[in-house]
Amino acid sequence: MQRYRGIRTVLFAGIWINTSEFVRNELLLKSYWVEHYRLLGMTFPSEPLNAILWVVWGFLFALALFVISRKFSLMQTALISWLMAFVLMWVVAWNLRVFPISILVYAVPLSLLEAFVGSYICHGAAKRET
Repeated sequence: MQRYRGIRTVLFAGIWINTSEFVRNELLLKSYWVEHYRLLGMTFPSEPLNAILWVVWGFLFALALFVISRKFSLMQTALISWLMAFVLMWVVAWNLRVFPISILVYAVPLSLLEAFVGSYICHGAAKRET
């Protein structure tokens, strides 16, 4: 029974994460991404395979949250996961010059919210297990 609860928790957290990612990057910030890529002489990747890979990333992030939440407090889980998933990704994307720094004013608080709510979902499941 606990295994199924863990699977449901990861699925629920993954749905939250992917919804958050979609709203942030497709609805709120897409114009920043498209313009930044245009200035680089590139086309912003919007193919279905790219979207599928981001969905996979979201569920892997949810799984990582679930595992981390078993060892750390809610705030520790949220901050560790945020640093590992977002800050490291931004450093790599910035290093490749494909990251529009101007979005950080929006991306930082929204990604912190994403990591915190995902962590909260996983911690809530841990409390129900005990």
